[in-house]
Amino acid sequence: MSSSIDNVEPKPLTFRRYKDGDAKPLPWQQEIFDADHSHKCPTYIQSTPPCQGSCPSGEDIRGYLNIVRGIEKPPAGMAWQEYAWRRLTEANPLPSVMGRVCPAPCESGCNRNQVEDFVGINSVEHFLGEWAIEHKLAFPKPEQKSGKKVAVIGGGPAGLSAAYQLARKGHEVTLFDERAELGGMMRYGIPGFRTPRTVLDAEIQRILDLGVTARMNTRIGTDITLEQIRKDFDAVFLGLGAQSGRPLPCEGSDAPNVVTATAFLKAFNDGRMRHVGKRVVVVGGGDTSIDVATVARRLGHIDQVHESDRPEQAIAGYAAHDAAVLSARQGAEVTLTSVFAVDKMQATRHEVEHALAEGIAIRGGLAPVSVVRDAAGRATALRVIQCEAKFVGGRLEIKTVPGTEQDIEADLIVSAIGQAVDFTGLEALNNGKGALAADKNYQVQGQAGLFCGGDVIRPHLLTTAIGHGAIAADGIHRHLRGEAQDKRPKVDVHSFDLMRKLVEKGIKVTDIKEPLHGTDASSGAVHNFDNRSDRYVIPHGELFLGHFPYTARNKRKIVTLTKEQALNNFEERMLPLLEAQAQAEAKRCMSCGLCFECDNCVVYCPQTAVFKVPKSKSTTGRYVDTDYNKCIGCHICKDVCPTGYIQMGLGE
Repeated sequence: MSSSIDNVEPKPLTFRRYKDGDAKPLPWQQEIFDADHSHKCPTYIQSTPPCQGSCPSGEDIRGYLNIVRGIEKPPAGMAWQEYAWRRLTEANPLPSVMGRVCPAPCESGCNRNQVEDFVGINSVEHFLGEWAIEHKLAFPKPEQKSGKKVAVIGGGPAGLSAAYQLARKGHEVTLFDERAELGGMMRYGIPGFRTPRTVLDAEIQRILDLGVTARMNTRIGTDITLEQIRKDFDAVFLGLGAQSGRPLPCEGSDAPNVVTATAFLKAFNDGRMRHVGKRVVVVGGGDTSIDVATVARRLGHIDQVHESDRPEQAIAGYAAHDAAVLSARQGAEVTLTSVFAVDKMQATRHEVEHALAEGIAIRGGLAPVSVVRDAAGRATALRVIQCEAKFVGGRLEIKTVPGTEQDIEADLIVSAIGQAVDFTGLEALNNGKGALAADKNYQVQGQAGLFCGGDVIRPHLLTTAIGHGAIAADGIHRHLRGEAQDKRPKVDVHSFDLMRKLVEKGIKVTDIKEPLHGTDASSGAVHNFDNRSDRYVIPHGELFLGHFPYTARNKRKIVTLTKEQALNNFEERMLPLLEAQAQAEAKRCMSCGLCFECDNCVVYCPQTAVFKVPKSKSTTGRYVDTDYNKCIGCHICKDVCPTGYIQMGLGE
């Protein structure tokens, strides 16, 4: 087995705020200079970093990375790992799962990409989640109960997130799920070698330990009507998920051995499916199609196949015979097709690399035309045609090339082209597009007290569903208190709370009213401080990138298997960072939009106007002050501030 390491060669860093020959003055609103001074002075502006702005679950990423790296100190008696984990889980109660399977849009948005490579946010989250499980950390139970009852329908990531947030607010929560175990697509859609069941069980149990009641094998709309649920509970959250797969939109797709990805993965995760046949064709291009292909590679085929042992029989719900278990397992030839070119597929890049290493043939630019069937009606091949696919105005357009049809032989064809919501018994909720219509608070339109989230709104990432559940829980909380549904902030994420940090340290806090000009004498804020986290994501252009030297990313060890090694190998491939690696990776964070105590502004101020706040009064975000009697507005502190926390303002 080998480890997949992308070695990135160091490169010279030549960031300069001004280039030779630059003579064009900046707009007067930004900088007004009279020789070496201006009428502007430093202001301290907390902004949202793009990692958090890109995180669908709204984690305070910068916050917990600053804890891991040692900038923000934990309260006395608490380990930094626990403090960072508690900051992280304010938004996401499933960090060990998400640290493994989330495609990490936060890393795509990371400003560090402008230096050399993104910060491994996902790997630090993975480390913290593992540490919490190992040390048996629990969520604190609420001090007071509200006396209100909430029903959460669906035990997937959206429902678990909503239940967690509602239980923390003191409400009595009952989780209903049609399956035998909680987890939704995390359990029944993602294979165990990507999300170990012991990890998933531990993080779900932590939520149940808050006092959440689970009623399993109970389907709303069939076993209990939604009307009855609404009578019995004060509010309802619908996290139904989209666990029905979409069939191939071509002739012959009703053949018995043409199945959907969701049905395939559920049969595997239930333990019913033991083999897949000699040749498997998967149609898709997203992470789900990669999961199907890698599962098929591991299951392989057996020579002596009874009719009842065929994989489609297991997927339909029949148990495999002993012969399927006892027969020697052999490899399967797995082909994955996508309408997109391989480098344009939506699947996570490293998952594609693993699939290729395992000998899975990935063929891009092919669209299904029809399913070729034998006399008995079973599929024997998938007929495809060369194509070019692209999104135009949000809609997928596929242009085929006439005369390029070809057949790919198959014993099993799996459609991984999307998911759908099963509205059986709940047809009245369908908005006509196979989803629920909801407002910005995720309240079902026109139905007070009925909220929703996750794939029932639109199939997307697991972390998106977690974010929906948290926002909906806020809306439910206001509904139960008889309050109006507030307008959600433009940047809807969990942010560092300076006021809470001051209280935590024992510093007296006074009310701060906007506008914040002239708060330099206040004990309740950094002087001339403004928290714009709810409306402003700071771009890399506001940072002093020249401060950051080339630092290679600390990467998790990911086991890459060969074609032969993958067969019958269901071991986890991704190993967490070591403690020192997690701390080193957190130190690569540029803390965009919040001070990380580098001292540049103090060192470079020519007037000694910028000074450190005494330790008894300082905390994260309140590390430096400015003496306005000395400040001449030279802008140097702003220019050398690596994080963009210092901006020039006042006087306009």
